[in-house]
Amino acid sequence: MSDSPTPLADPHLVFDPVTDDGPRDIVVLGSTGSIGTQAVDLVLRHPDRFRVTALSAAGGRVGLLAEQARRLRVRTVAVAREDAVPALREALAAQYGSGEPLPEILAGPDAATQAAASDCHTVLNGITGSIGLAPTLAALEAGRTLALANKESLIVGGPLVKAIAKPGQIIPVDSEHAALFQALASGTRADVRKLVVTASGGPFRGRTKEQLADVTPEDALAHPTWAMGPVITVNSSTLVNKGLEVIEAHLLYDIPFDRIDVVVHPQSYVHSMVEFTDGSTLAQATPPDMRGPIAIGIGWPERVPDAAPAFDWTRASSWEFFPLDDEAFPAVNLARHVGELGSTAPAVFNAANEECVDAFLHGKLPYPGIMDTVTQVVTEHGTPRTGTSLTLSDVLEADAWARTRARELSAELSAKATAEARA
Repeated sequence: MSDSPTPLADPHLVFDPVTDDGPRDIVVLGSTGSIGTQAVDLVLRHPDRFRVTALSAAGGRVGLLAEQARRLRVRTVAVAREDAVPALREALAAQYGSGEPLPEILAGPDAATQAAASDCHTVLNGITGSIGLAPTLAALEAGRTLALANKESLIVGGPLVKAIAKPGQIIPVDSEHAALFQALASGTRADVRKLVVTASGGPFRGRTKEQLADVTPEDALAHPTWAMGPVITVNSSTLVNKGLEVIEAHLLYDIPFDRIDVVVHPQSYVHSMVEFTDGSTLAQATPPDMRGPIAIGIGWPERVPDAAPAFDWTRASSWEFFPLDDEAFPAVNLARHVGELGSTAPAVFNAANEECVDAFLHGKLPYPGIMDTVTQVVTEHGTPRTGTSLTLSDVLEADAWARTRARELSAELSAKATAEARA
């Protein structure tokens, strides 16, 4: 998995599509989600730097999508759910003035992919889940700079992304990888000894494996520092999110897994660190706010003034760091394992987890069952056999199998728990 001559993300290389002078044209995928709404806020505060040409969303919040479209004056609006189109048209008509032309509407499962390939400078992929893979590939193939917040698309389709991405074409938006990106600007790849990815520890930091048995969805969704969507928030509580980020760091920066560490930092001030061969460690730090990483993603190599709050150094604060409890939170080690296996293994890990999180949020799977089930699915999948000839069809097939198997195992576990409760 480490056969690219240069890292996918390199702060020393700038992939700059040829465009006219003026604001940088941006396409925002997942515009009504956490990343998307913050990106829209950033663009509206900096109209001299950015102009959004297209928005995409799943279709569950058409009122917000229509409001964004009107405020940004976009050319195109895309929704994944075709049944959302009538409500979207109505919402757009209510937002726009009489006789004012409405934006083009794209609808269906390929709508975001079409938007990603449209004419622009940068595509911000803020979609959650592996459904972001096709838009990621479309943006890269179209020659756009890709501001990547959708880590799952890189993780499940790593070899596919590496095969088509040009040097400097991907700018990471995850706070951890944006931090590594900035710290790496201080040296060359040969200078790097270790990448250190920080984790808040989530709402259950310090709990033992036994103390996690009765965790509820409400407990898991109460993240102490970040405001995120439900899937990412639960992933942060299990540390699956951190496991995915270890795989992502390996793919982005071409650093071996044994040189990528995870450390728990509850305050979430230091977003990640790079240890260099001379003993120096560079840390990137800001208060928890995703608008900073988003600004790096869509604005690099320039910085966006006042993109996010800065520290108030007149106030005392304490910054803590703790080792990761691998027994209570086995997700990171499992992610290293599937990352080293490569091929379809990361896709299986990610798909099984998405299904298990959904089952947990709907009361169909106990909290410990998330990782138990994901581990069993990964074990049953075994060692991938596709080698270096991975295709999109291979990824989609593995993804579908893992989802089906995770649902089956979740149902079996739920039925067993119900039977034991009645006994």
